[in-house]
Amino acid sequence: MAAVGEQLPETARWAAGGSGAAGGGSGAFERGVAALQRYVERERRIVVPRGRIETLEGSEVKLGVWLSNVKTRRDRLDAARRGVLAGPGLPWVVVA
Repeated sequence: MAAVGEQLPETARWAAGGSGAAGGGSGAFERGVAALQRYVERERRIVVPRGRIETLEGSEVKLGVWLSNVKTRRDRLDAARRGVLAGPGLPWVVVA
């Protein structure tokens, strides 16, 4: 697992799980994960500034805000989504 600020291996990859937000079906979680994956592959690190915005499929994803919100609500994520976030080595994700 990579620590905050630590460089990730070149092959850091993970897959989005589930379908849509819990009960909402909006896909916001999956878009956030896709944006995070793109950011990590390009920047080679998991530290995301709060103001970072990624363009994904023609729409903007406020990646820094999304990641902050997911971190705040991490205790309400199901195990599959926590597992997805543990893939890139986010230090605050606990997979039970």
